[in-house]
Amino acid sequence: MNHPWERTVHPIEQESYRRLRARLDTSHFPPLTRAVVERVIHSAADLDYATDLVCDEATLVTGHAALHAGAPVVTDVEMVAAGITRRETVCRLRQAGSGPGLTRSAHAIRLAYEEVGPGAIWVIGNAPTALEELLVLDAAPSLVIGLPVGFVGATESKAALRESGLPAVSNVSEKGGSAVASAALNALLYHSPESL
Repeated sequence: MNHPWERTVHPIEQESYRRLRARLDTSHFPPLTRAVVERVIHSAADLDYATDLVCDEATLVTGHAALHAGAPVVTDVEMVAAGITRRETVCRLRQAGSGPGLTRSAHAIRLAYEEVGPGAIWVIGNAPTALEELLVLDAAPSLVIGLPVGFVGATESKAALRESGLPAVSNVSEKGGSAVASAALNALLYHSPESL
């Protein structure tokens, strides 16, 4: 069985990382923080993520261990799930509905939590309301990658995530999205436990 970190890296990806590192020195970051920052920048071609992302190495080490020990991975939307290339995920958006005071994305988070319970890794890249719902569930996550995008609620939901004290990766600006959220998770997947 191949492990997620045992993969063939395409020459285009190798060249992309070479160019990224030629434009931005990431050598001062600790290993997992560097992996997350570089993969997010690579996914978005946006060097500003180097100062926009909020990562804590100890939190990433704990999340990395949970991920490689088999913690469930939950996504807010199918696009995030599609970007996670080497791990099964749970996404309940198709089964969710909306109602007064509850968005479809928030309902999907409730449904997913009913399925996976505490200890999961949550990857939210689209809907601020999904992140807001997760924060009120008392879900006891192993890690939250909270990178929803948008002009309404995105920065506020990410600030609330940071203030919650939950183990998290987030960013300060309105930027985010499915590609960067899945990239942050993939960075942890692709990093061998033996290298820490």
